[in-house]
Amino acid sequence: MFNLASYYPKNIRMDVLSGLTVALALVPEAVAFAFVAGVHPLVGLYAAAMVGFITAAIGGRPGMISGATGALAVVMVALVAQHGVEYLFATVVLMGVIQILAGVLRLGKFIRLVPYPVMLGFVNGLAIVIFLSQLQTFKLPGVDGQLEWMTGTTLWLMMGLVGLTMVIIHLLPRLTKAVPAALVAIIVVTALVLGLDLDTRTVGDIASIAGGLPEFHIPMIPLNLDTLKIILPYAVILAAIGLIESLLTMTLIDELTETRGRGNKECIGQGTANVVTGFFGGMGGCAMIGQSLINVNSGGRGRLSGISAAVFLMIFILYASGLIEMIPLAALVGVMFIVVLGTFEWASFRLLGRIPPADAFVGILVAVVTVFTDLAIAVIVGVIVSALVFAWQHAKHIEIKIGTTEQGWKVYELHGPLFFASVRNFQDLFNPMNDPDEVVLEFQHSRVYDHSALEAIDVLAERYVKAGKKLHIRHLSEECRKLLDKAGNLVEVNVIEDPRYHVVDDRLA
Repeated sequence: MFNLASYYPKNIRMDVLSGLTVALALVPEAVAFAFVAGVHPLVGLYAAAMVGFITAAIGGRPGMISGATGALAVVMVALVAQHGVEYLFATVVLMGVIQILAGVLRLGKFIRLVPYPVMLGFVNGLAIVIFLSQLQTFKLPGVDGQLEWMTGTTLWLMMGLVGLTMVIIHLLPRLTKAVPAALVAIIVVTALVLGLDLDTRTVGDIASIAGGLPEFHIPMIPLNLDTLKIILPYAVILAAIGLIESLLTMTLIDELTETRGRGNKECIGQGTANVVTGFFGGMGGCAMIGQSLINVNSGGRGRLSGISAAVFLMIFILYASGLIEMIPLAALVGVMFIVVLGTFEWASFRLLGRIPPADAFVGILVAVVTVFTDLAIAVIVGVIVSALVFAWQHAKHIEIKIGTTEQGWKVYELHGPLFFASVRNFQDLFNPMNDPDEVVLEFQHSRVYDHSALEAIDVLAERYVKAGKKLHIRHLSEECRKLLDKAGNLVEVNVIEDPRYHVVDDRLA
C-alpha cells in the first residue's frame, strides 16, 4: 500500500497539512455535486471520503485526489430521478466492476492516444468549468426563491474576502513554505469573519454535514434482467467518464510532479473504490483535478496526503461539522480561483499562430465542448478530430516513382502509407490502359495498413486484368503479408493465385 517508514518528517507534515486543506475544500464540492445528482449531501460526502481513501491507498497515482465529481453527477441525476437512489448505488457497484476489468485488461495504456492539443483543451476547458461553478456562490435566493446575483455591500464583502484569500495564497510562499498557503488563508479569513462578525455565507448555509459512519447496505433493487437493462448503460457511461477524467488528471499530475503514475493500477483502484462506495451508500467518484491541484500546490506528494484528506473529511462529518460549517464560502472560492489561475495554460495564447491551425482548432474545440457538455465527450471528440486530421494529412503523403526492370517491365515504386484515407489518391496514380503488358507494384517503401488498402489493391488488380495486362506485387512487408493472409477470400489479393486476374506475387523477389 504505502511505506510510512520511507517518509521523511517533512513529507509527513506536508502531506497531512495538505490533506487537511483538501478536506476543507472537498466539503462544499461534495455537497454541491450531491445536489446536482439529486441525492442527500451525505451521499456525496461519503463518496468523497471512501473513494478518496481507497484510491489514495491502492491507486496508481500518489498525490491525486478522488471523490464525487460534477462530470459523474450530471449523468446520475436522470437515473436518480427516474428510478431512485437505490438504483444509483447498484449502478456505482457495476461501474466499479467495469473499471476493475479495464485495469485487468490493461486498457489504461490507451490514454497515450490522447494528443497534446486535446490535453491542452481539456485543461483549459476544465479551468473555465471550475471558474463558472464557483460563480454560483455569488448568487442568493431571491423573493420568488430563484437565485439572483449579489449586489451592494454583500457583493463587495464577498469579493473582498475572496481577494484576501487569493492574496494570502499568492504571497505567503514567499515568506515560508512550512505550511500550505491555502490552509493559512482559510484559517485567517474564517477568523476575520468570526472576529468581526461579518455577514457572509458559510458552508453551513449550503447544508449540514453532520452524520455518522457509513453503513454496509446492499442496494434494495430486484435482481433480474430488467434491472440490469436499466443500470448497465449508466454504469458503462459512468465508468468511461470516470476513467477518462482520472487518467487525464493523472497525466497532468505526472507533468507537474515530474513522476509517472500507473494507469492500469489507477483503473483497478478507482474500480475497487466505487464497488465499496456503492455498498456503503456513496454516489461513487473519480479523480478531481481541482482538488488534486490544491494538494500538489500545497506540497502533497505521497499517498498519505489523499488518505489524510479522506480521514479529515470523515472527522468533520462525525465530530467537527459545527466548526466546518462556520468556514466562509468566500475563502473556499478564493482557493478555487487560485486553482483556476494555475490550471489554465496561459501560454496557449502565445501558441496561436505558431502551431498548425488544425492543432489550434482541436485545442479550442475541446475546451468549448468541455464547457458546454462534459470532459469525457470533449476528450472523445478531440481524439476523433485529431485522428481525422492526421488521416487527411497523411492521405496526401502517398506518391510513386516510375522505373523499368531488366525485362522491360514498368515499375511503380510506392512511397507512403496505404490506408483508408489514401486509397483514392492511390488509385489515381495508375493508368492501366497506357501501361505495358507487365507492371510491377513495388511495396518496399510503403505499408498496407487496413482492409480498405487491401480492397484498393484488389480493385487495381482487376483494372489491369480488364486491360489484358499482368500486375506483379513485390516486396510486401511482413505486416502486409499477415493482412493478406488473414483476409483470405474476403480480398482477392489471392489474385496471386486467381487465374482470372493473372496477378503474380513476387514476395520472394
